[in-house]
Amino acid sequence: MYTLEKAKEPTRKAFGIRLKEYGAIDSDFVVFEADIGASTSSILFGNEFPKRYFNMGIAELGMTDAAAGMAAGGRTVFVSSYGIFLSTRALEAIRTCICYPNLNVKFMGSHGGLTAAIDGVTHQATEDIANICTLPNMKMAVPCDTNSARKLFDLAIHTAGPFYVRLLRDAYYEIYDEGTEFSLGGSHVLREGKDITIGTYGDMVFQALAAAKRLAEQGIEAEVIDFYSIKPFDYARLVASIQKTGKLFVIENHQRRNGLGYEIADYLITNRYYILYKHIGLADTFAESGRYQEILGKYHLDGSAIEEEVKKMIDTCR
Repeated sequence: MYTLEKAKEPTRKAFGIRLKEYGAIDSDFVVFEADIGASTSSILFGNEFPKRYFNMGIAELGMTDAAAGMAAGGRTVFVSSYGIFLSTRALEAIRTCICYPNLNVKFMGSHGGLTAAIDGVTHQATEDIANICTLPNMKMAVPCDTNSARKLFDLAIHTAGPFYVRLLRDAYYEIYDEGTEFSLGGSHVLREGKDITIGTYGDMVFQALAAAKRLAEQGIEAEVIDFYSIKPFDYARLVASIQKTGKLFVIENHQRRNGLGYEIADYLITNRYYILYKHIGLADTFAESGRYQEILGKYHLDGSAIEEEVKKMIDTCR
């Protein structure tokens, strides 16, 4: 079982720090930014290596096209912006100019899901996983804390082809130590249980763990899995868990429609795993501006909502 400590910095900053560190190791790769480098933390690289840092202004589509051109010349390129802008404004360029030719471009998509909170709907990337994961050749991972952000940076830069890392706006908790390994298509069991499997990723890991703790006090042992590798996905771990628990609850900070839960449901039905299943996310709605935890509560995505929904599932089996 993993333990939580209050985080001092968000995943976007941890990723930016590792970006700067790796810049001294590899003198070849470059970074493109869309005029918000201080917010995404890519400016940490830019301050250290200004000749390899290109601020393209508020022009995500053109920035992505330019990054594709440099990647076509053989360089590894990092492209940084808010996730909502990359997954909407730049989507055509990502699809046609990067994923189609399978270029070595890595995306730092900050402010994932409702973690943008106070910044409002325009900055909340609640459709990014659906838009980005649909693209052939694209890989995606979502760190939840600073150590996983650093490890997933290394995974991204050493994985050939397009790679999108979904980063969080604020600091939440630390759960992984420096020795924890992360792999493409991997996951981690954060809490073992026998009654139900809770699968999630990113900031929802902490909501799931909070719910699991309260459920344990009521005699319900939930197994919590951090499926940090969204594409490719760790179906082997999923199957091993649900064969033990017989029930699966998926929670994600994203639109419910076409999110990870839809992919999992398709897999379960196709492969005839007929289990009790529940999936929650945004229910075909935009959110609003406000405090992060209060927004999660309003849209039934916090630990209390998870706890109540899991109890309903357990009750149906009694």
